[in-house]
Amino acid sequence: MNWLTRVRNAIPFIAKRDTPDNLWIKCSGCAQMIFAKEFEDNLSVCPVCNQHGRIGPSTRFEQLFDEGSWIVLSNPRTVEDPLKFRDSKKYVDRLKAARAETGEADALINAQGRIEGQPVVIGVQDFAFMGGSMGVAVGEAFITGIRAAIAANCPYVIFTASGGARMQEGILSLMQMPKMTVGVQELRDAGLPYIVVLTDPTSGGVMASYAMLGDVHIAEPKATLAFTGRRVIENTIREKLPDDFQTSQYLLDHGMLDMVVSRRHLRETIAKLIGYLQPQGVAA
Repeated sequence: MNWLTRVRNAIPFIAKRDTPDNLWIKCSGCAQMIFAKEFEDNLSVCPVCNQHGRIGPSTRFEQLFDEGSWIVLSNPRTVEDPLKFRDSKKYVDRLKAARAETGEADALINAQGRIEGQPVVIGVQDFAFMGGSMGVAVGEAFITGIRAAIAANCPYVIFTASGGARMQEGILSLMQMPKMTVGVQELRDAGLPYIVVLTDPTSGGVMASYAMLGDVHIAEPKATLAFTGRRVIENTIREKLPDDFQTSQYLLDHGMLDMVVSRRHLRETIAKLIGYLQPQGVAA
């Protein structure tokens, strides 16, 4: 036994601490490490750079609705794999994995409740579910939310977060764009407000349809909002785009948004808009 082995064996063994691996979160904006509890207490907003983190439907509903006032609406069943699509994985396997990860049936969830005593139906797209992609189930969920709002004679508020159409459903996913546009018109024909809150990221066919058809367009700060990718545009027009291009502030400065609102002020802002836009005589 050499001296190195003797020294190593003489050092007392200290067991590795069992520490959670989720105590810290790395901000997607400034790359700072943030204590997870501090991040959650700040509504999943970075206290250093104000980058708004992505949150799911349940968290969003808890932040917006009056406590104990809301219920999740059931979405109609749809054909899950109409094209029998397969790339590196079967589409049905991707759906199973997304459902296991998020606990949701698909990428758009609706809930009905009250904000500051005022009735409202809210739909939230979950980017964690296959990038919030728009397929047949999302289209049906959107129409379900619209018609629930019409039945309750109240506004429909949609929180968008999507990479666009779901490629595994091909042309059927693109057909959701006109269907959802007709749904928005049904809400307008009923004289009810349609409020859109664009969150990070919203792009593709979603940005090209129902995300830009609202009576009021709100966005969270520093959200990426785009129809197509930056590189595609630069290669097409042969020009360098501004650094802040396709951000919520850029779209606000160029007239495509009505306001950019921090998450901590969203609830009160939506409540005020409902009060301004909701037809008079509706019982709260």
